[in-house]
Amino acid sequence: MIFYLLAILKHILLQSTAYDLGLFDQWIWLTSKGLPSYSSMTGLHMLADHGAWTLYIASLIYKIKPDLNILFISQSASLCFTIVPLYLLCKSKGLNQKISFLIVLFWLLQPVVFNVNLFDFHPEVWSMPFIVLYYYFEENENFIKSIVCTFIILGTRDGLVLLIFGFGLEQLLKKRFGRFLMLFSISTLWFVFLNNWLYPLLNDDKGSVMALERYSKYGDTFKEILYTLFLKPNLVISSINWSESIFYILILFLPAFVFCKRISLFTLIGGVPLIITNILSDNSLQRDLLHQYSLPIALVIVISVVNGISQNKGKLGFEKKRFLWILLCWFALAKPLLFIGPYLGRLNSIKPANEAFSEIPIDSNVITTSYLVPHLSQRQFIKLPTSNNDIKSDLEVYNVLLLNPLDPGVMSNSYLQNDYLKIAKANKWKCKKWENNLELCKK
Repeated sequence: MIFYLLAILKHILLQSTAYDLGLFDQWIWLTSKGLPSYSSMTGLHMLADHGAWTLYIASLIYKIKPDLNILFISQSASLCFTIVPLYLLCKSKGLNQKISFLIVLFWLLQPVVFNVNLFDFHPEVWSMPFIVLYYYFEENENFIKSIVCTFIILGTRDGLVLLIFGFGLEQLLKKRFGRFLMLFSISTLWFVFLNNWLYPLLNDDKGSVMALERYSKYGDTFKEILYTLFLKPNLVISSINWSESIFYILILFLPAFVFCKRISLFTLIGGVPLIITNILSDNSLQRDLLHQYSLPIALVIVISVVNGISQNKGKLGFEKKRFLWILLCWFALAKPLLFIGPYLGRLNSIKPANEAFSEIPIDSNVITTSYLVPHLSQRQFIKLPTSNNDIKSDLEVYNVLLLNPLDPGVMSNSYLQNDYLKIAKANKWKCKKWENNLELCKK
């Protein structure tokens, strides 16, 4: 409840954004209405964004109740209810009640868990309980249950093929060659299916895995990137931002410092492919604890601690210093103080925005700012003002502008929004302006 309330509070404070909360809300709403599942903001098909077939499950719920709260609730629940399979894993490994409780807190107090809960919505968060279930069933002779979990994990984001590949590397080190081949085949075939068939089918010229753009310095295609990574190590090493990457690894593993002698290195292998790709990426957002890219790695670290403790015959007590260290790392790296700082920056805009929302018909085509998109995204056409070259065509297709040049949001600017408003007024659109400079214009 705390996680959900904080997420919805951030949304009410106009701090959620088009990418990715508004984007996923529009996709799921379109699908639930039987409309073409193409976002008017990106032009991409819902399934061809990240191969997240689990979004179709959410669209079935939207058929009953198309409510943004469903995304917030499901995200918060997935993060928090991960403790259930985590606790079961601890008990299956023979950990006592106090240590199991400490491990549960260790997960809930991962800084990235708190931060990702607030950062809009991302379907890969749904995979967190299933990642733990994979490990819970992994020791079982009936490995098929773990395989089922991998299919669900892959159904939340294409990038998690790297996690499944990491699972395979762990099995290889354990000399379980049959399991390695299964996991390697699943991850490879899923990636090839998406990149070479599904994405080109649904997205035409935008038909490859979108994240490959972040590795364009190594090549234009997946084959070229692999060629560079394996045969041109000097180029790869020279391209890495070493100071940023070392700091990233430090803060990622910092909460686990008190368990450093108890971490299972075999289990940790599962997260290595994701760590490497985060380091190699052009996108620096993959190297912080604010965004979702490090969430599965943090969970693998927690599970590696569980396995490390169970493999170590020495007893481990619930020492206060361990809990205090975990808590200290949370205060240092989680971002609760944003609620008494940056998140309050649009307090004077809340009332005008809500008044404007009430005046926009549900069937209108809307151009608005990034932080207002999630409040209006349940419609077929909505977009951000991003280029002067689009103004003429946009004002032919769209019939509502809701802009604030004094607070243009991301991917836009004051000059551009003023141009949109000026041309709309010249074309005799009816406009209304509030004291905070928010302006609503209708054709």
